[in-house]
Amino acid sequence: MTTENSRARVAALVGPYSSGKTTLFEDILFAAGAIPRRGSVKDGTTTGDASPEARARSMSTEINVASFDYLGDPWTVIDCPGSVELIHDAQCAMMVADVVVVVCDPKPDRAVTLSPLLRFLDDRDIPHFIYINKMDQEEASVRATFEAVQAISSRPLVMREIPIRDGDGQLTGMVDLVSERAWRWEPHKRSEMITLPKDLEDSEGEARNAMLESLADFDDDLMVELLEDVVPSTDEVYENLVRDLRQDLIVPVFFGSAENQNGVRRLMKALRHDAPFVADTAARLGLPDAGSVAQVFSTRHAGKAGKMSYVRVWSGEVADGDTLNGDRVASVRQHVGAKSTLTGRGGAGEVISLGRMGSVNTGDLLTAEGSATADWPAPPAPMYALALQTEHQADEVRLSAALTRLVETDPSIHTQHNTETGELLLAGQGAIQLQIALQHLGADSGLKLTQTTPTVPFKETITRSVTQKARHKKQSGGHGEFADVELEIRPLQRGEGFAFDDRIVGGAVPKQYIPAVEKGVRAYLEKGPNGFPVVDVAVTLVDGSHHNVDSSDQAFQRAAIKAMGEAIPQCKPILLEPIQKATLSVPSEFTPKVQRIVSGRRGQLLGYDTKQGWAGWDEVQALIPQSEMMDIITELRSVSLGIGTHVSEFDHLQQVSAKDAAIK
Repeated sequence: MTTENSRARVAALVGPYSSGKTTLFEDILFAAGAIPRRGSVKDGTTTGDASPEARARSMSTEINVASFDYLGDPWTVIDCPGSVELIHDAQCAMMVADVVVVVCDPKPDRAVTLSPLLRFLDDRDIPHFIYINKMDQEEASVRATFEAVQAISSRPLVMREIPIRDGDGQLTGMVDLVSERAWRWEPHKRSEMITLPKDLEDSEGEARNAMLESLADFDDDLMVELLEDVVPSTDEVYENLVRDLRQDLIVPVFFGSAENQNGVRRLMKALRHDAPFVADTAARLGLPDAGSVAQVFSTRHAGKAGKMSYVRVWSGEVADGDTLNGDRVASVRQHVGAKSTLTGRGGAGEVISLGRMGSVNTGDLLTAEGSATADWPAPPAPMYALALQTEHQADEVRLSAALTRLVETDPSIHTQHNTETGELLLAGQGAIQLQIALQHLGADSGLKLTQTTPTVPFKETITRSVTQKARHKKQSGGHGEFADVELEIRPLQRGEGFAFDDRIVGGAVPKQYIPAVEKGVRAYLEKGPNGFPVVDVAVTLVDGSHHNVDSSDQAFQRAAIKAMGEAIPQCKPILLEPIQKATLSVPSEFTPKVQRIVSGRRGQLLGYDTKQGWAGWDEVQALIPQSEMMDIITELRSVSLGIGTHVSEFDHLQQVSAKDAAIK
């Protein structure tokens, strides 16, 4: 099947944690006939979230993929994790989707939690709907939620329907603003068409006019019709809605209750009628349109089955035996949750998995030539880290291989060997993500790992100058050891590091031994009197003596170490801690709380400003000790509805006060 005539489409479901995406996912599959019965998140019987980690946490921990037919059209729906710590998974899924459904709660005060998702969609011109879920809740307001989301969306929202309520204010149905048909809802039943209630006629007319006026902003002919009081035809309205959605000019808004299966089929019909096709999406992304082209959007390691790459086929066909990017294609499968079927091939628009594509990674564009590239979102910078240690040193090779597979699975996880502390660090977006990663690591490698908070790389320096003599002398059978040095040690300005020179005259210390003295000095400075590296120190070799037979490089190294060991405690050493320059991003309403967090963590506020391109967000700049940054993301998110972020980098070393040093 060619790209031009393929009707296979992909929709991604995204939204904050607990917004009901997985239930909506289940409803869509059940309504389409893709599954025989509807599962429950509460009972742990859903098609999605089938992994042990997801079941244990009652939350999505990875993307769930389901391919099926709906009214004769092939569809794939991707249910994405809602946790902000797993947002990169959602971003990867949105990149290959023709349309995205943003699921949210009917709580205006939580609308800001959609900001990271809407920003990503708007920046990349990805067509998307808003689906206001959980409308069966008391005091759920479509209008208030609509207005709150509009405040953070750079695209105009367009209501596609309005609610019908009974005398008690309970939601009982909806009115479609295009067809002007009314529908009654009952839990877990198909909706029933009814006559438009008389008391809704005025508000329906106002809402429909508001929808038409929004569409007229992008269609001069429609604007003229409205100005001349000409009622546009239903077909014309649909045509505008479809065109504007596909160009990401508007964001249609629907609502319902996934728990009660209300409003789901209406959403599905809108997806089928309005969503772009694969050719439109490939053109938007600027992808090649000749030959077989596919793109990896998720990678998994499935035990004995090995590496599995989930791909969207953009054009042509991908089949067993093909060669893409130098790897031979095998085990082509389609998925419905945890279940998969060997299909042997996948056509344009479809989502399939490929087995054992060893050299390809998430984001790679796959072609026969293997030379094509495409834009792909970079993983977010890590904000939380753990130090890992194996039970036995011999296990480190196995751990390294398991970490490589883990990073392939989730590129937003980083591993690093810290040269200052010697620790192996596992870093990511937060504690939940890393705990999930550790569960995967344990299952993959079978290793027992110890996890600790990373060690802070404290340093020491000196505050006064000292001149110190030291002699190393050892006599035993044969040649002995002899070296005598006099060192002048003085402090340098912060950040100047280490300097060594000599003022030897008359050959008191032969030139060939001077490098050994420096080597001994450096060896001592690697671990000072309190066990930390000593920095910002200048050492000068001013005098010494040697023995023609017993002097050696080793003897002068030992003499230098001895001199430094005796001198540094006299130089009034002080402890230094690393200070990070941090930028903390939160919605503006939480900025005062963030400032208090900074102050409570011995930080120095540098100021704050609006976050460029993010309506209603601030960036707080501060200098914060690294020891206080270890778990700051947890507190930051606790005061910002779970969506605060930060980036930081080393700025300088600063003396630790006596009070704070006692805490360390």
